[in-house]
Amino acid sequence: MWQSIIENIKEGNIKALARAISLVENEVAGYEQFLAELPNNGTPVIGVTGPPGAGKSTLVDALIAHWVTRGKKLAILCVDPSSPFNLGALLGDRIRMNEWYTHPNVFIRSLATRGSLGGLHPHIIEITALLQAATFDYIIVETVGVGQSEIEIAGLADTTVVVVVPEAGDEVQTMKAGLMEIADLFVVNKSDRPDADAFVRNLRFMLSNGAHTAHEIAVLKTVASSREGIDALADAIELHHQQLAISDKKVWLLTERVYQLIQKKKMLGVEKEDIRNSIALQIHQPHFNLFDFAKKYSNAL
Repeated sequence: MWQSIIENIKEGNIKALARAISLVENEVAGYEQFLAELPNNGTPVIGVTGPPGAGKSTLVDALIAHWVTRGKKLAILCVDPSSPFNLGALLGDRIRMNEWYTHPNVFIRSLATRGSLGGLHPHIIEITALLQAATFDYIIVETVGVGQSEIEIAGLADTTVVVVVPEAGDEVQTMKAGLMEIADLFVVNKSDRPDADAFVRNLRFMLSNGAHTAHEIAVLKTVASSREGIDALADAIELHHQQLAISDKKVWLLTERVYQLIQKKKMLGVEKEDIRNSIALQIHQPHFNLFDFAKKYSNAL
């Protein structure tokens, strides 16, 4: 079964790809060996992140239009908040992308975070590898938009695009260095609003004076709803990917992915519900100690 799925994916069979993603999500027997045999075509992975309301979905929609009109094939992963009841994607495929659902050159898949602290899906690395084995030219991962907890995207995306809006001045002023560091490109969306130019100048000043920046980070203006500035953004993404091929960041990206895979493997068998039940039995003991409990629980695994 698995070998035929690999061949079908390499030939661009979308049904086989969708089935493989579901099998990996559900950890069907044999999926790890299946992943180990996947080819890697080096397809660029573009992460789009930023605070809620910044217009990430509209921006992704505009990027799709840009590349599709140039004959490119795209895969879009939309990572949505999980329903607290069934851990499924709460928002579903973005409404703004509905014109691409049946387009032969576009594959869109919504994924639930399922409680993942980094704002991504627990199998996002494996699913991205599946897409890289297919015939796509670009893979776009749009994150849930929970802000600074999304540092995880930096370990997945070759190019990380952080989207903000002019009104985010105070937010950017207090932005942690971590989020500033993960950005390969900053996009000021809705730049037709008042004070957008001043906001862009301030952001560029912050970036140029940040000791944490090892390279110059471009700041681009867009109005995604009317697709203004999208051509320049696409060019900047393509240029960054060309530079990435000869940079140390590629090694760091792969290191980060391997680390996350090993970490996840080590955590197998650790269930929050089991921890909760154990704590419920012991919490009323007079000498209950959180660190002692954690040590004993870990040693018992």
